[in-house]
Amino acid sequence: DGPLGAAAFNNEFGRPALAGYFRSFELPTGRPGLVRAYDKPIMLAGGLGAIDREQVEKLRIRPGDAVVVLGGPAMLIGLGGGAASSVASGQISADLDFASVQRDNPEMQRRCQEVLDRCFALGGDNPILSAHDVGAGGLSNAIPELLHDSGVGGRIDLARIPRDDASLSPMQLWCNESQERYVLGIARERLPAFEALCARERCPYAVVGVATAEQQLVLADFQGADLLSASAPASANPESRIPTERSEGAGGAAAVAAQRPSPGGEAAIDIPLDLLFGKAPKMLRDTQRPHPARWPRLDTAALDLREAGLRVLAHPTVAAKNFLVTIGDRSVGGLCSRDQMVGPWQLPVSDCAVTLADFEGVAGEAMAVGERTPLALLDAAASARMAVGEALTNLAAAPVAALEEVKLSANWMAAAGFEGEDALLFDAVRAVGMELCPALDIGIPVGKDSLSMQARWSAPEGEQLAVSPVSLIVSAFARVADVRQSLTPELRRDVDSELWLIGLGAGQRRLGGSILAQCFEAFGGSAPDLDEPERLRAFFDLIQEARADELLLAYHDRSDGGAFAALCEMAFASHLGLDIALDDWGDDPFRTLFCEELGAVVQVASEDRAAFADLIHRHGLTDCAQRIGRPVSAPRVRVTEGRQTLAEWRWQELFEAWWSVTHAIAARRDEPGCVEEEREARLRFEDPGLVPELRFDPAEDIAAPVIARGARPRVAILREQGVNGQVEMAAAFHRAGFEAVDVHMSDLIAGRLRLDGFKGLAACGGFSYGDVLGAGRGWATSILERPALREAFAAFFARADSFSLGVCNGCQMLSQLKDLVPGAEHWPRFLRNRSEQYEARLCQLEVLDSPSVLLAGMAGSRIPVVVAHGEGRADFGAADPAAAPIALRYVNGDGSLATTYPANPNGSPLGIAGLSSRDGRATILMPHPERVFRTAQLSWAPRGWGEDSPWMRLFRNARAFVG
Repeated sequence: DGPLGAAAFNNEFGRPALAGYFRSFELPTGRPGLVRAYDKPIMLAGGLGAIDREQVEKLRIRPGDAVVVLGGPAMLIGLGGGAASSVASGQISADLDFASVQRDNPEMQRRCQEVLDRCFALGGDNPILSAHDVGAGGLSNAIPELLHDSGVGGRIDLARIPRDDASLSPMQLWCNESQERYVLGIARERLPAFEALCARERCPYAVVGVATAEQQLVLADFQGADLLSASAPASANPESRIPTERSEGAGGAAAVAAQRPSPGGEAAIDIPLDLLFGKAPKMLRDTQRPHPARWPRLDTAALDLREAGLRVLAHPTVAAKNFLVTIGDRSVGGLCSRDQMVGPWQLPVSDCAVTLADFEGVAGEAMAVGERTPLALLDAAASARMAVGEALTNLAAAPVAALEEVKLSANWMAAAGFEGEDALLFDAVRAVGMELCPALDIGIPVGKDSLSMQARWSAPEGEQLAVSPVSLIVSAFARVADVRQSLTPELRRDVDSELWLIGLGAGQRRLGGSILAQCFEAFGGSAPDLDEPERLRAFFDLIQEARADELLLAYHDRSDGGAFAALCEMAFASHLGLDIALDDWGDDPFRTLFCEELGAVVQVASEDRAAFADLIHRHGLTDCAQRIGRPVSAPRVRVTEGRQTLAEWRWQELFEAWWSVTHAIAARRDEPGCVEEEREARLRFEDPGLVPELRFDPAEDIAAPVIARGARPRVAILREQGVNGQVEMAAAFHRAGFEAVDVHMSDLIAGRLRLDGFKGLAACGGFSYGDVLGAGRGWATSILERPALREAFAAFFARADSFSLGVCNGCQMLSQLKDLVPGAEHWPRFLRNRSEQYEARLCQLEVLDSPSVLLAGMAGSRIPVVVAHGEGRADFGAADPAAAPIALRYVNGDGSLATTYPANPNGSPLGIAGLSSRDGRATILMPHPERVFRTAQLSWAPRGWGEDSPWMRLFRNARAFVG
């Protein structure tokens, strides 16, 4: 449920979910009622953004400037949030636990973001001087910090704070943590412009107060007074000031003070800001390091190698994560170059995510995650160092200029107060923050923490306690010069090659805390560690130089499950078998294959062996490098030592073990028939995967003659509240020679813009009205129920020189307007996907011979495209789908009609993915060609494709049509 909720919010808000981690851990302690486990789930939330250099610095709010709350109203459900996240589960009252539940309103978050984006786009005229998100402490934290950062005070009107519950007390109104809100300082003279932007985006806002020269915080009901006028009172009740006392942070004393009633003009708070922001006392914790636990140690002599391989691949931490990845939109925004899915079979084995900085160049950013949390039960400092090490070995798959350019975000979690955990947290923080990262010259500028990682509950046998290990999750970020140079675990099939392991354990093969040890309930022993930072630096430099010299064909880091898991994932992603040779690699095959020391497996062409070996020698890693095997075409994985075969598995049985967790979870969650169809499809070793076939040259710009005339016809990039795909749509049309104009439905309703000034209309994807009324129906209704708007759209569709395109949510909306579109009477409605889940995948479409002017000259081509929708199943009612002018359909790799899941991701009859009007001027489609109009935007494309992906032809066709 947690991943489904997180993905649904992220999808609707409109940010690609490109990286993550999943771990399942539970270890009995032998002590009654105590288990070391993750019973309280951890969810990692972080991201990477870009900002113009001119807008990096917050500006100072001046006396007289407005204090604004942007976004949704206050609600009681946010009141217990801070308390509930700071204590162990089960230690607080049920009422407070209930009040800690946060609302789920991504559409409101999206509307806030659109306002912020519109303000940012004004550059030097940006009306926002300073901004603060509303999180822990609610307004009691955000507003005082916003004011204090500028050295001003403020008068805040309780009555003006938006609320959904009239019974909220001043304390509840001031301190609740209802989110999807921001606190902004708005330049007084720019307030009308800001209000106009909010009205256009239909985003709620409230001017709740004014900044004052006196650094005093006054919170009261000002009974309708205009605080922005010069006549506003300096203080609602000067006599009500609270005596100065030490506070432990912004919002601490304010929360206490706000419990006072505020009838009429009496101030709920009237205090100097110095009271809130005085020097806080340092926290002192008295703790002792615990005695090392004695967990059972693994006896590898008693293990069977075949069974061990299957068990490790089936462990939830190692197994395939499709059940997590396909429910999250990874293409929204159109700037994703490398997501979790790899290769023509689209398996989630990528080491890192890579994004493009813009729609023109190839520079971008890379990000990766690292964590080895269970190791903290053996060695907390080693666990933290391994988290940093794994983040960096993952990030090494991207073309990062230098290790010094990497920045980290540290997410710390611990069961504070439990026996010895505070001391272990201290050891872990010191190991990373004061020792390892300084040695690597890497900064950790940002992070967060949660110190309540324990859960209590009552059972018939007594009180039960689940305590998590000290947990560090590291996110690593760096810029890249060329996103196209990223490496993946997909093995090249057309080159005689060999596989090398670059291991950083310096000959050590420690199994303590490994997945193998967990599979056989023998957790103890020495934990792997990052013993020498310089060795990691040399490794990072080696991979970057080898990539620059084009010596590496594939790359995959060694992590959970050891080299065996890494090798198998490379085989799965490539539909190849493996011959793994242990000669001169180690005397214990279990330690050799399953130890989880840092490192990576790389594929090197046989003819480049000498050059790669020389490079390894120059970086001082000869003792760390070993040739360990080679890819083979046979569907099997074999481990040999000398002439002896130690174990052999069929490719299918290894894949089935690796797929078992996704299958089991999806079987509980999704439509059962889809789950079985995907399992059967994945197990076919001979499946061709994605096999594009083009009947035209994507590099040919058929619109060039009309573009040469210099005119840029206007195309309306149409959106409604909740739509999140307008930027990439505009970028595609702009590249094709149009002037792309942002048109919000509120512009048409208010008469600020008219459709008769446009040659084309593109209705974009997203979640109009949060999809509360079904697929695009609310958006369409806003047109059909307004006579003037209905007439304007009908007139536009009737014009012989106009074209229209509807994608995803826009496709659903246009299908509801089919009575206004000439020749669209055959269009279907769109229902929930057959799988009953949101589907985000790279699928293959065939372009059919249809009237669509946008697909002219593309018929017969088979092209990969991203899909990202929850309601894409075409429903024709009693009508015959075959009677409609079908423009696009889902097909399998061999070109046959896709009738089963996931090649047909939504269950549409005849694989229908797009349709045309009878005259071809209107086209609707569920997939997203606008997100992949460049080859660099595809998570996989055949080698040799140029800058433009085949989908760029669709937009150039539009430009050629309008002339």
